[in-house]
Amino acid sequence: MKVREAKAEWSGNLVDGSGEMKLGSGAFEGKYSFASRFEEGSGTNPEELIGAAHAGCFSMALSNVLEEEGYEPKKIETDAKVSLDEVEGDYKITGIELITEGVVPEIEEKAFLEAAAVAKENCPVSVALSATEIELKASLQ
Repeated sequence: MKVREAKAEWSGNLVDGSGEMKLGSGAFEGKYSFASRFEEGSGTNPEELIGAAHAGCFSMALSNVLEEEGYEPKKIETDAKVSLDEVEGDYKITGIELITEGVVPEIEEKAFLEAAAVAKENCPVSVALSATEIELKASLQ
């Protein structure tokens, strides 16, 4: 079993406090605040990191599905847009939009779209986030 680690520290109250998040690998360390999460302040936020994880996982999963189907993907580029909205007085992640573009020689669009749908349903991050609506927009370059 693989266990991955991340750490967060928060100091102060919700609105005026601040924090820092770190990946266990040391590959990322960033500050976050109320403003970076709920407004347009500088720093990162949990939703941005969820988006990065989802985009990375989905891109790898799609590459794998394509390879299993006999294609050789040259590049899969995915943007993940994570929506955080106020719902009944609380903030909730209300949806994730995956926008992916692939460079895959000798594949027809229909086969690419089918592979993308399989990857969306089976990538481990999609599975973990399945309580959230996930929309997929896929295209070939």
